[in-house]
Amino acid sequence: MKVVKVMNERHNKILAILAKEKKMEVSMLSKLLNVSQVTIRKDLDMLEASGLVVRVHGFARLNDSDDINQRLAYHYDIKQKIAKMAVKDIENGETVMIESGSCCALLALEIAQTKKDVTIITNSAFIADYIRKTGNVKIILLGGEYQNEAQVMVGPLTRKGAEVFFVDKLFIGIDGFSADSGFTGNDFMRCEVVRDMAKQANHVIIVSESSKFDQKGTVKLLSLSEVDTLYTDDHINADKEQLLQDYHIDVFKAK
Repeated sequence: MKVVKVMNERHNKILAILAKEKKMEVSMLSKLLNVSQVTIRKDLDMLEASGLVVRVHGFARLNDSDDINQRLAYHYDIKQKIAKMAVKDIENGETVMIESGSCCALLALEIAQTKKDVTIITNSAFIADYIRKTGNVKIILLGGEYQNEAQVMVGPLTRKGAEVFFVDKLFIGIDGFSADSGFTGNDFMRCEVVRDMAKQANHVIIVSESSKFDQKGTVKLLSLSEVDTLYTDDHINADKEQLLQDYHIDVFKAK
């Protein structure tokens, strides 16, 4: 997969429109964004090269060939801001763990583009492919049972592989949150892997847009006491932010 190097405001608007409308004619995108069709086609060429968009007979739509690409396009601009903020927590030469997810993928890309000699241990085949031609990073891909849509490794082999590593930081995404259950996910096997990876890290760091805090996943992921830091956006509910801070979770908000 060829990675988009620079995303501008218009690219983010295109992704937002397609996320809402599912598909749209190139001519209509041109009118909505008040630029020429030639410009829109160049934008779409770049987004298509990244795997985010598919072009079909004068239309453009989000790439729904797998779930991770679709999630990556949704709220892309917010996730990108979160990733740019979170990458400041990583030093050159460091070894970190990164679990799968769209915010995590963008964080991995920021690491590859801005840091040197960082080793990324991940169970995400998508992340490994997404950043493989970018920057100077070493990738250690954990083995296991392959989930096709999420492009992620899960199961006993993945958990066993994670046990041999000890890192300072683990970065994860979430699918939801509740005051009673803490942080939640939607896939039992992925949640199991996250819990095992968390045992190997000194600090567990969540990267997630604030809209996830208005949802509740189906599986318990981690309790509030097991998380150290949250990178999110400035739309997080004030009461939930206060609850996180009451549990000594540092909350950083991208604007």
